[in-house]
Amino acid sequence: MNEKRYERRRRTTNDRVPHILKDLQHTLTSRGLTISVCESCTGGMLGSMITSRSGSSAYFLGGIIAYANTVKQRVVGVRSRTLLTSGAVSARTAREMAQHVRQITGSDIGISITGIAGPAGGTRSKPVGLVYVSAADKNVCLVQRFQFHGSRAFIRKNACLGSLQTLKALVSKGKAS
Repeated sequence: MNEKRYERRRRTTNDRVPHILKDLQHTLTSRGLTISVCESCTGGMLGSMITSRSGSSAYFLGGIIAYANTVKQRVVGVRSRTLLTSGAVSARTAREMAQHVRQITGSDIGISITGIAGPAGGTRSKPVGLVYVSAADKNVCLVQRFQFHGSRAFIRKNACLGSLQTLKALVSKGKAS
């Protein structure tokens, strides 16, 4: 029974991504906005999803895969204090990743994902499946917390979907500039 539920959820996620990407592509290109990504637990999956659509070069500038804390700190610019006090998987880290990748690439909007995809690495306070995503423009930074349950692949795909939904929330409300 759990396997059937997992398969149904997986198809739902896979079916939703192309529609969200199509809507985002239209919105971003019509408003002349650019995006960049900073990914940790998804390891480039979000950038791959975005660039799977023809025409994505009109709005997607690039991304950084910041899997290790040293990369988050040295390349992206996440403060060591943030990593020490809040941890790599936190709202603060997600916020800093999104804000900094936007500045590094010169994009209008930065998107970030940080989390624990599993199956190992979870703790009682930060279990496997905990993911923070963020979307930031020059004025607003949205952060969302998700707790996914499933395989590593399921968690990573849904983290990407969550980040696209967060981006959509930022641009559809006219907040992004």
